[in-house]
Amino acid sequence: MDVEALYLPDAEAAFEATQCQVVEEDALTLDVQDVGYYTLMWTPTVGCTTAQGYTLEDGLLGEGEQPEGLALAMGFALSEGLIESLADIKSLSVCPDNTKVVQVQLHHPERVKMARKNVVINSSCGICGPREILEDNALRLPTVADSLRINRGQFALLMTKMREDQQIFQQTGGSHAAAIFDEAGTILAVAEDLGRHNALDKAIGMVLLQRGSVSGCGVVLSSRLSLEMVLKAVRTGLQMMLAVSAPTSLAIEVADKFGVTLCGFVREQRATVYTHPQRVLAARG
Repeated sequence: MDVEALYLPDAEAAFEATQCQVVEEDALTLDVQDVGYYTLMWTPTVGCTTAQGYTLEDGLLGEGEQPEGLALAMGFALSEGLIESLADIKSLSVCPDNTKVVQVQLHHPERVKMARKNVVINSSCGICGPREILEDNALRLPTVADSLRINRGQFALLMTKMREDQQIFQQTGGSHAAAIFDEAGTILAVAEDLGRHNALDKAIGMVLLQRGSVSGCGVVLSSRLSLEMVLKAVRTGLQMMLAVSAPTSLAIEVADKFGVTLCGFVREQRATVYTHPQRVLAARG
């Protein structure tokens, strides 16, 4: 969106009136029937003007652009532990009369054991896991499968492909991105948002809508690697995380414990691999 601002070209110059494009921040509420609501501060990048929905039997319902709100809701539900698979979802729906609310129905809402309900989750922090996940696996997380293998020479190409699709960032400089890739190194989905957690959830949700699972996939991130980002990977089965920035100590510990390959500082031909390097193959000669 456009805003008016005053630009200072240097310390001695006078103000100059200018128009700037800034990343949009809005609220999207997931109303999970018989569980609670979760209000996410997010960046809508695709306009929604028609009714949209999803059921496992019928798939995606409605017409129009990419159902970004549904993708975010679906990715959040899986990555935060509300559901274990798409089979747990009875329906998702967004109405054009109130596009800021996604209605979520689960087959067994009584099984949801989220620590926090009826909360507002800001754009810089997800629902963080406790330290006990390392000591006694209090969140009952599974070990990630070990099928993905990626040539290290593909790292730079994957990062470049993600950047090429960062249209919001190119316009505003104020968004994060996440790109899901498969075992062939093919980008399956790219999502942007002001929040790195939302960008990851959107990308996960987009792939879920396409093929029902992110099993066997990895993700490229424009952000740092924190604990809650790694938790999302573990819960959804993402095997590899490539990030332009640094990981935290807890992110490394959790990735190591639950089998995720963590690569930070992926820039040009460089990368630092912190955990499970067996998935990273030598560059082809």
